[in-house]
Amino acid sequence: MGIDDVIEIEGREIQVEYFPKDAAKDAEGQKRRLCAYEFRKIREQANMNRKEFAEWLGIPYRTMQDWELGKSQVPDYIVRLVAYKVQMEKEKGRI
Repeated sequence: MGIDDVIEIEGREIQVEYFPKDAAKDAEGQKRRLCAYEFRKIREQANMNRKEFAEWLGIPYRTMQDWELGKSQVPDYIVRLVAYKVQMEKEKGRI
């Protein structure tokens, strides 16, 4: 929940909504947890453990572990690319 304020810039009144610092951190944490959940589900669809999946993708194990545990943010494009690769490999019967 933000706090509304009106500021004047070059003669125009503009309504601004401020968010407490904790709210921004919580939103970041929530997004990071959601991406972690999505990434883990994609790995599970490939029927691989973390080590196998990291090797298959060429991603350092520690990086993938941090992504799945929500310690660091998985870039959105990485989630989409990995999901696409898993889907294509499943359709070809390779995994």
